[in-house]
Amino acid sequence: MNPQLHHDNQILQEILQLVQQQGMDYLDDLQNRATSTAKVVEKVDTLQEEGLGTIAALQQFNQRFEPVMVGSSGPRYWGFVTGGTTPAAIAGDWLATIYDQNTQSAKGAGDVSGLIELETIQLLSSLFNLPKDFFGGFVTGATLSNFTCLAVARQWFGKQKDKDFAKDGISEKIHVLSATPHSSSLKSLAMLGIGSANVITVEVAEGNREALNIVDLKKKIAELNGEPFILISSAGTVNTVDFDDFEAINTLRSEYNFWWHIDAAFGGFAACSPQYSHLVKGWENADSITVDCHKWLNVPYESAVFFIKEQHQLLQMESFQNANAAYLGNPLDNFSYLNFLPENSRRLKALPAWFTLMSYGKKGYQQLIQDCVAVTLSFADFIEQHPGFKLLAPVWLNTVCFTLQNEELVAPFLQKLNATGKVFMTPTQYKGKKGIRAAFVNWRTTTEDVELVTAEMIKVLELL
Repeated sequence: MNPQLHHDNQILQEILQLVQQQGMDYLDDLQNRATSTAKVVEKVDTLQEEGLGTIAALQQFNQRFEPVMVGSSGPRYWGFVTGGTTPAAIAGDWLATIYDQNTQSAKGAGDVSGLIELETIQLLSSLFNLPKDFFGGFVTGATLSNFTCLAVARQWFGKQKDKDFAKDGISEKIHVLSATPHSSSLKSLAMLGIGSANVITVEVAEGNREALNIVDLKKKIAELNGEPFILISSAGTVNTVDFDDFEAINTLRSEYNFWWHIDAAFGGFAACSPQYSHLVKGWENADSITVDCHKWLNVPYESAVFFIKEQHQLLQMESFQNANAAYLGNPLDNFSYLNFLPENSRRLKALPAWFTLMSYGKKGYQQLIQDCVAVTLSFADFIEQHPGFKLLAPVWLNTVCFTLQNEELVAPFLQKLNATGKVFMTPTQYKGKKGIRAAFVNWRTTTEDVELVTAEMIKVLELL
């Protein structure tokens, strides 16, 4: 055995204690950690012949990298849609690493991790008040969740033409309709060979909306002359968290033949709260749904789920089964996740979600959602009242899309604001206007954070 590896194994408890203490120091001071950095770290591109050992490697990490790690899991990182990690999720993630399971089978093969994943999917279905006829699993993020759902949709489309696209390749133009698809959906269409530029764009609803226009949707469907199609709809658009009218879409199903996919990466969490669940009313009728857990569930990164109606399981298996792999057994005889999603080897991604769901329950997440929305509304109120800023769109849930009264100052304002390290927000474009987007999904964020940030915003604005 390598001597460094043998030594590290002998002092593993000491190593883990050092890492635990460092982790606690980071979390205890997270509210003060800078949200951005301009420092550049010089890369090392040659591996030494002799290893350093874990403690020396930790020391080097602390010298070179740790001081410039930004507080992206902290309360004032409002860029993109970045959640934090609950204490329970941290515990689950550590244990997922320690137990190091390759999550596949729900029974047999000496492995219970698949059962944990199936149970966690059921817990999430319960949290979202979804019916029990959805099957689901964990993937790395919304991109892979959209990919998984749309891959099954692709197979469904082929079957409408009596063809097997998974085996024989795409031989028909696949019709996809959407109004404001997320870039990850377009990326998925590209990876699936459907084509990211082949989306038939549906107009948005009248008024200051990003939701699809039902009248124009019907018009676009009619132009397909009875051809099957895939509809990608939104439960929370990127800029404004707008929601498509799911009840209206569902009424179209009796008349038209289509696969209905909902990208609910973070907007789906509206279902957790009686105050906001009306936003997703009717979503349970979709064929597939994407939800991103490392956003509003507040678990570590590389955690998202797909929900696909159980009636489509054969299509799903046709899309992802490991053909010509006798050592994996017959997928029809023994359930294994490796026949139902893109990855084969995969860690126990469900465990952080299982821990946090079991720890805080429905009421815990209801409060988390409502607290985040309350903070969102307090920030939106500041934007509306201050003469230097203005809202670009209504606040539907947990994101504020705004601009400056002098739109040309948006870029320098945001650059200077983010450079303070007190907050991080991202630029955007909304209906031709330069804007800024602030998303609130972190369980740590409070109105005190909003007060601190708005004070900084006023200071920066006065310097321009």
